[in-house]
Amino acid sequence: MKFIVSSSYLHKKLQILGGVINNSNTIPILDNFLFELNRNELKVSASDLETTISATLEVESEDTGSVAIPAKLLLDTLKTFAEQPLTFIVEKESNTVELSSSQGKYALAYADSDEFPSIPQIEDAQRTSLLGDILSTAITKTIFATGNDDLRPVMCGVLFEFSPQGLTFVATDAHKLVRYARKDITTATESAFIMPKKPLNLLKSTLAGSEEEVTVLYNEANAQFSFDDMELTCRLIDGKYPNYEAVIPQENPNILEIDRQQFLNSVRRISIFSNKTTHQIKLTMAGAELKISAEDIDFSNKAEERLTCDYKGDDLEIGFNSRFLIEMLNNLSSDAIRLEMSLPNRAGILTPKDGLEEGEQVLMLVMPVMLNA
Repeated sequence: MKFIVSSSYLHKKLQILGGVINNSNTIPILDNFLFELNRNELKVSASDLETTISATLEVESEDTGSVAIPAKLLLDTLKTFAEQPLTFIVEKESNTVELSSSQGKYALAYADSDEFPSIPQIEDAQRTSLLGDILSTAITKTIFATGNDDLRPVMCGVLFEFSPQGLTFVATDAHKLVRYARKDITTATESAFIMPKKPLNLLKSTLAGSEEEVTVLYNEANAQFSFDDMELTCRLIDGKYPNYEAVIPQENPNILEIDRQQFLNSVRRISIFSNKTTHQIKLTMAGAELKISAEDIDFSNKAEERLTCDYKGDDLEIGFNSRFLIEMLNNLSSDAIRLEMSLPNRAGILTPKDGLEEGEQVLMLVMPVMLNA
């Protein structure tokens, strides 16, 4: 089995695939890339059992065959080469893959490809298509709000909801919630599934700015994303997602509108003086003025700033965790934001005032923290 391939072309694809490989695997075969050669087509796969990602590359060859090559050793070698053709030859007698460059030859011990886990077939699948950049944006806008509590696995992923009304992506960790919707993309039937974080991060980085069409196949157990010359298959999180609509307050008569960057900079500065456990900051709204303040009683540190804003509603004092507010404001790209509130113990709703595409909707919910008396 022999093939010739461009060093930079192979390295670029393997770097993406390498993102799925764990640093410590209990099953040794998972430390390898699976190479499957079919004449001038080479399919390379990586897996952690939950997620498998494959890329199809064009190579020069007349051979067929498969072999598993150590991922770290191959990646470390490839990144040292300048752009050049590399020749791979599988030497069955010595159980090695010989890699030849313009500088020399390198032998890598290979593993039996039969040990590599097979990719699950998605039977009775439903299908949806959307642009790569739209999917990447949806993941970016939501993934930061996912939880890390293994006892509540459904909240460790992002909920995908597809319906004739549009596509909705939701993430929450019980302290904050993000709902990102596209009303300009619809499906014929209603369906929902929960995607784990690891494959989402792989998709987010791979598809950013992509004009490629992504085909999504999914059933109750697995989902598959196909785009360009790549394919990602992953096991879905099993369970029922919490009723997120029920926690979004509908009546919010107190509305603050303010420049996003100015608000973000103030919250960042004031948060430096907040309690290091609660990260609590206080927003005090009256008339056209917003006062942001924080105090760390243990160390006698305190700070306050006053900003001009557009505020409609009753005078209000409300506390928030500054880290959550900073995360949310960072994930919006609008010039101005709108913060809707009702009472000091009810969640605040953060939305962008501008900068959205046609059919795009973003809603962020942040739970308040009780103010110290």
